[in-house]
Amino acid sequence: MASASTRENSGRVFNVVLIKPTHYDDQGYPIQWLRSAIPSNTLACMYGLAQDAARRQILGSDVELRLHTFDETNTRIRPKEIARMVREAGGDGMVCLVGVQSNQFPRAVDLARMFRAEGLQVGIGGFHVSGCLAMLPELPPEIREAQALGISIFAGESENHRFDGVLRDAFAHKLQPLYNYLDDLPGLEGEPLPILPRARVSRTMGKLSSLDFGRGCPYQCSFCTIINVQGRKSRFRNADDLERILRENQAQGVNRFFITDDNFARNAQWEQLFDRIIKLREEEGMFFGFTIQVDTLCHKIPNFIEKATRAGANRVFIGLENINPDNLIEAKKRQNKITEYRAMLQKWREHGAHTAAGYILGFPADTKESILRDIEIIKRELPLDILEFFFLTPLPGSEDHQRLLAKGVWMDPDLNKYDLNHRVTHHAKMSDAEWEDAYRSAWAAYYTDDHMKTVLRRSAVHGLRGIKSLRSKLLMFHIMIKYEGVHPLEGGALRLKFRKDRRPGMKLESPFVFYPRYAFKTLRNALGYWLTIRKFDRFMKEAVEAPDREAYTDRAVAPQSAEDFEDMALYHATTGGEAALARKKRDEAIRKGAAQKPADVIAPAAE
Repeated sequence: MASASTRENSGRVFNVVLIKPTHYDDQGYPIQWLRSAIPSNTLACMYGLAQDAARRQILGSDVELRLHTFDETNTRIRPKEIARMVREAGGDGMVCLVGVQSNQFPRAVDLARMFRAEGLQVGIGGFHVSGCLAMLPELPPEIREAQALGISIFAGESENHRFDGVLRDAFAHKLQPLYNYLDDLPGLEGEPLPILPRARVSRTMGKLSSLDFGRGCPYQCSFCTIINVQGRKSRFRNADDLERILRENQAQGVNRFFITDDNFARNAQWEQLFDRIIKLREEEGMFFGFTIQVDTLCHKIPNFIEKATRAGANRVFIGLENINPDNLIEAKKRQNKITEYRAMLQKWREHGAHTAAGYILGFPADTKESILRDIEIIKRELPLDILEFFFLTPLPGSEDHQRLLAKGVWMDPDLNKYDLNHRVTHHAKMSDAEWEDAYRSAWAAYYTDDHMKTVLRRSAVHGLRGIKSLRSKLLMFHIMIKYEGVHPLEGGALRLKFRKDRRPGMKLESPFVFYPRYAFKTLRNALGYWLTIRKFDRFMKEAVEAPDREAYTDRAVAPQSAEDFEDMALYHATTGGEAALARKKRDEAIRKGAAQKPADVIAPAAE
């Protein structure tokens, strides 16, 4: 537990308990780890806002606002113990379940029910409730049921002193059933900054924290909830905000961050932000490492990749989504141009950054055969390090969900499955079993021993600094899928399970069954981990010690030539690929023709 308070020895205490919930695995146990992989940015944002409210003494100068943060992915939540803590401090406070995604909503309500039974006030906010309110004509049953339990619902963002109002209402024991701020998205400049206490950060692998520089996205992807919750007009923090949060984190020994902006390349202030980080690194000797998310055209922005890597962006997540343009058009992701994929990935690689890409399985044109064909094309022709697979999922808050719901199409009623790792609807071409098998087969097809060797050899060409980090990331993905059965983004180190925390409605297992099985699986997985670690260490050693290390090349990393466009399967495996290549040739011919025209001929057109 991490906590903070406004002052010591105050007469009255109001406890604010901030909890980021996890969700259940297929056996009904919360997915928890001794160390989790991904920090929660919403928890960081809410902690920053609560700290600011405490400093301003919004409940009065005689009231101590005492803060507690929990991330359930790495901390067991014990409602009775938390309630006892609140009672011992005077009995006043509220529990905020924050950043709740659709797959986490059932767990959040189960926790809220236990807190309500202890007499505590409870609120739930996050993408599920915000997405439902943004896209559905009425509240869905699960939100109405939560309100019937006395749980307050918060939709929208909490900046601009909105959280102050919630805290004041809770202090007066007058929480409203619904706080809806979706129609009034706040600016971010000068707002309290996201930060997590070091004690909380230490529970993530690599002591990784998170922050956001901007929110919103201008694109229209039909599977996306961000555009409907955070808006399609981007809002940003400024360079002074950035410097303050970096210095505050540096002061507590935290310097590695996951930047949660959906698309940092569309941040209008990206250059000022990178320049400020570069100044701190090069003039003051401060070190920072970042993982950022960008689109597939970021390399077209002059100096973007150069300054990103110079600032410390050593890992990049790219929404590749698919290599079939017909699928991209179906999802309204028209900004992705497959003819730019290779050049973009090569440029990140040349500047020393590792690349990871999201890849969605289950678009209308997909079959198991086409999926596996496309993965082999990616392995052979694109210099990508990590590929993350997801089921095409109609998330509440997305256009896809809104459309299927309006048509009465079946969608799985269990929100716990809406984690992108489970099939929750049917496919037009594949049976349910075929689609699920295609998903499992995709992971197996990409993360083969031979391809892992190839990825490490590609990395070793550009020096040894980053190969250990890449090896660790590849290892993590391989282990989570093979041994833990969870998506790597939900993974961590040493799985924790607690017998009495099983999902309500599922039978509580006998301790004589639960504990021996848990111990056996933990030991079996530990052996599997050890063998896999040894194998990956051997792969890395081979890559580093290869006599032709610096001269290694293959189809994906070789300089791209005009001939490549004629014989690469990426452009010829689908009719959409052929059409994309034809458009590229046409556009290049037009540009070439324009460049050859005299200035006085093209000037009138420019006017």
